[in-house]
Amino acid sequence: QCIIEESGEHIIAGAGELHLEICLKDLEEDHACIPLKKSDPVVSYRETVFEESNQLCLSKSPNKHNRLLMKALPMPDGLPEDIDNGDVSSKDDFKVRARYLSDKYDYDVTEARKIWCFGPDGTGPNFILDCTKSVQYLNEIKDSVVAGFQWATKEGILADENMRGVRFNIYDVTLHADAIHRGGGQIIPTTRRCLYGAAITASPRLMEPVYLCEIQCPEVAVGGIYGVLNRRRGHVFEENQVLGTPMFVVKAYLPVNESFG
Repeated sequence: QCIIEESGEHIIAGAGELHLEICLKDLEEDHACIPLKKSDPVVSYRETVFEESNQLCLSKSPNKHNRLLMKALPMPDGLPEDIDNGDVSSKDDFKVRARYLSDKYDYDVTEARKIWCFGPDGTGPNFILDCTKSVQYLNEIKDSVVAGFQWATKEGILADENMRGVRFNIYDVTLHADAIHRGGGQIIPTTRRCLYGAAITASPRLMEPVYLCEIQCPEVAVGGIYGVLNRRRGHVFEENQVLGTPMFVVKAYLPVNESFG
């Protein structure tokens, strides 16, 4: 995957260090045929929350005429993966999606029907849900709230990384009667600040990517493998001998950031 930044930088994303090295080697020697200036590999992290917000978070618009009240809470285990796999998406019929969330994750059907959107980029593993009761003019600011939500989930509160597995509930909205005082310029930054407040009061966490490693080696090398994995923050969770051979299979989790070099 290649992303071109506004600054002119090209970001190349791959499955690992070796994958990136091969891509850059092909680019440098076979395609562009010019020397490339490249940085060290960087790992993508994700931001999430650990518990429900400990208070309702209020944000006022710059003109002080509009107010939003929200909370953040973590999604149940498995739901972010379902969204990634397309089992739950914004393209689904809202009634079918609500029934799926109710049956599999014990969501309230009425609430699950009021999911406004997924994010970031309209498909990510976070969503914003309308829990309000008869708020006037709410539909008129929906697009602005969605834009603020996409912005906030694209650049999280901790490290400007994408959020993952976070559900945001809108509990109350107070809006000015005059449409000119509740435009996008007022609502979008207000929504973003409110979402950040909700996330910061819900025990935010950074999620680090890890490799699942399966290493085959003779018995004499097992001690060395344990030493290397321990130095790199690895966690061995299984070790078995292959029947009829002197080989051992070691399974471990290894943080991607520690796998370089």
